[in-house]
Amino acid sequence: MNIYDKAHDLAAALKDSQEVAEITAAMKLVDVDPESKRMLDDFRTRQNELQQRMMAGDMPSPEEMEQMEKVFEVLSLNLNIRRLFDAERRLSIIIQDVNKIITDSLQHLYGPEM
Repeated sequence: MNIYDKAHDLAAALKDSQEVAEITAAMKLVDVDPESKRMLDDFRTRQNELQQRMMAGDMPSPEEMEQMEKVFEVLSLNLNIRRLFDAERRLSIIIQDVNKIITDSLQHLYGPEM
């Protein structure tokens, strides 16, 4: 068994999954509405900037985090964007579950969980 082949099989299964199909369909719906696309692009840009700052050790203020939450709530009122967010959340759960399965399989190397 080649681990890399299995990883490629998993990547192909994810790519062909219902969750990815739902993200693709939702993205197409958002892309055809210029206002929705602009709002989502602005949100993603701000989200990426905050993540970059956090990775550099510059934690955003509570006010900045609250503002991002409010923008997220407003975006979620748009049905197509909400559909995209929901599909992305479902795919994220799958990726987290797969990561946990892999990590748990190696737990014996490091002893009991803490």
